[in-house]
Amino acid sequence: MQEISDTRYLARSVAGLKPSGIRKFFDIAATMKDVISLGIGEPDFTTPEPILDAGMRSLRNGQTHYTSNSGKLDVRQAVVDNLKRLYGVSYDPVNEVVITVGVSEALYLVMTALLDPGDEVIIPTPCFVSYQAEVILAGGVPVEIPSRMEDNFQMDPERIRAAITPRTKVIFVGYPNNPTGAVATHQVLKQVAEMAIEHDLIIVSDEIYDRLVYDFAHVCVPALGDEIRKRTILLGGLSKAYAMTGWRIGYACGPADIIKGMVRIHQYTIMSAPTTAQDAALEALNNGEKHVQQMVAEFDRRRRLIFNGLNRLGLTTFEPRGAFYAFPRIAASGMDDETFAEKLLQEERVAVVPGNAFGLGGDGFVRCSYATSYEKLEEALRRMEKFMNRYG
Repeated sequence: MQEISDTRYLARSVAGLKPSGIRKFFDIAATMKDVISLGIGEPDFTTPEPILDAGMRSLRNGQTHYTSNSGKLDVRQAVVDNLKRLYGVSYDPVNEVVITVGVSEALYLVMTALLDPGDEVIIPTPCFVSYQAEVILAGGVPVEIPSRMEDNFQMDPERIRAAITPRTKVIFVGYPNNPTGAVATHQVLKQVAEMAIEHDLIIVSDEIYDRLVYDFAHVCVPALGDEIRKRTILLGGLSKAYAMTGWRIGYACGPADIIKGMVRIHQYTIMSAPTTAQDAALEALNNGEKHVQQMVAEFDRRRRLIFNGLNRLGLTTFEPRGAFYAFPRIAASGMDDETFAEKLLQEERVAVVPGNAFGLGGDGFVRCSYATSYEKLEEALRRMEKFMNRYG
């Protein structure tokens, strides 16, 4: 039998996708010893013990079967209760919420449910690497609108307006931002939301980092007004704030008709999110607030260390106000971001991600995650200082 060993049989949309720039350097670092990884956006905390206990109780009680396609109703109710408590926005847990396998699945579902071939999605960049990829896989066209450090990496409403065409269907919003750590102001989000109303567009808002903000109040997009809520799909999850990345629990909230379409796809691809993880999520949502606050306080301590440390080394860094990333400009090294990341990894065993992995506007920067221990960050900065003494 002839072996198929080339890419002729792959769909063009798949064959044309470039590998994730995050995973590339993570995979290289995994083959090396004594590497301090500032590459992966994953809390170094173990899931808090009461949440672990809830998951184990679920297993011991025999909760090993499928749930409703939309997720357990008590979990959906807990999501709704939290959004109401935090942001004053209301959803119907029966018809306007679906529990997903992380925000990654929610992103896949919403793009697949909304986009016809050729539909355009406006995406402020730099941004998380999956946004453009999921648009392409759904048959859509990502339209990147780069932001600038000089503007605090705020998206520019006028540039977004100029990018709207008859084929535009979605404006994508992702704040607090990965990779820059930027947060979006109420004023900017309101302008973008009103633009969506004016042009009859959908807003997809990824707010996975909503609880990880520092000296700032997160602005929840659907809470900006009822007309905005009616055309916004809110994506969120428990991975970051509750240190539950491996549990894979996310959610989407939005208008019933769109959520219904997303659930239809979810039925055929996933069936339901893991039952054990849903039971753990219920404990997190109902009783996990003190653990969130403890982790946020520690992230804030690390944030100040890395922000001050990078600037001291001549790596000009915007002060991150959310998530757990710093995004320094590396011009002082005289290198482009790919070369900087490769040399830093090989010579000093510190892994960072080149900014160009995150779309337009990322060239000349690298992403440094401070979701690792304070002591490792101190050592990473010492190694980077030696590196910059050679090249800076």
